[in-house]
Amino acid sequence: MRIYGVDFTSAPRRGKPITVAVCDFAGGVLHVRDYERLGDFPQFEAFLAREGEWVAGLDFPFGQPRKLIDNLGWPQDWEDYVMLVDAMGKQAWVDTVKDYMALRPRGDKLHFRAADRLCNAQSPMKMSFVPVGRMFFQGAPRLAVSGANILPNRPTDDPRTVLEVYPALVARKLVGRGSKYKSDNRDQQTDMARRKREAVLDGLMAACEGLYGFSLDVPEARQAALVDDPTGDMLDTVLGAVQAAWGYTQRDRNYGIPVEVDPLEGWIVDPQLLESKGPNDG
Repeated sequence: MRIYGVDFTSAPRRGKPITVAVCDFAGGVLHVRDYERLGDFPQFEAFLAREGEWVAGLDFPFGQPRKLIDNLGWPQDWEDYVMLVDAMGKQAWVDTVKDYMALRPRGDKLHFRAADRLCNAQSPMKMSFVPVGRMFFQGAPRLAVSGANILPNRPTDDPRTVLEVYPALVARKLVGRGSKYKSDNRDQQTDMARRKREAVLDGLMAACEGLYGFSLDVPEARQAALVDDPTGDMLDTVLGAVQAAWGYTQRDRNYGIPVEVDPLEGWIVDPQLLESKGPNDG
């Protein structure tokens, strides 16, 4: 089975492309075959349109918190509210969230999805620093028009299956929180960050079977590329591919997604979230 791990950005360009790990899953092993760089959104749209049966793990929020959706009176259908946001335009979307937050009491401005709470992820409403709200705006509408099987937001019979992943969760399992292995500057290499990336990769190669139930095969030359990339984007694609591959191994169990998950919000695919499911942000 072809597995993709995708490191997404809300502003792809030559110096900061959308990065893709191309992998194959066979015989209980996830083989990392190649990497691709998508320099603009048309290339990303062409990627989503690729024919054949495949599973892709994408690292941006597919949905918004139920609390925001209900308070703004948005449609109670994932595709409908995503396309409503798309029709706003980027600046109006940013302004809508900022205006909403300005009217909220302190401590209740940024809402979280159930999955965000469980893996300590950023709120999908966040527009700066880690601008996952902008990533949602650029990514979710393109998913919606792709026709792919988007779980659990919009299930279809399409052979292209798309899952939401969170590579940082995998890294934390291996080297703990507060372990900075990424830089925003492709030319800014530090020995400490490089050692962290090496620790993450070495730890994953050793522990993948115990954590996810299958082995990881990364050729030596590709291991060097993962460790040497200061941005950590290439490493994140492999971490995301591992989560997507785990989802594939759970396809008879709804790809590891609990049946009670709110499809308006979505879910981050990882076995850790099944161990401690919690209530939504109410």
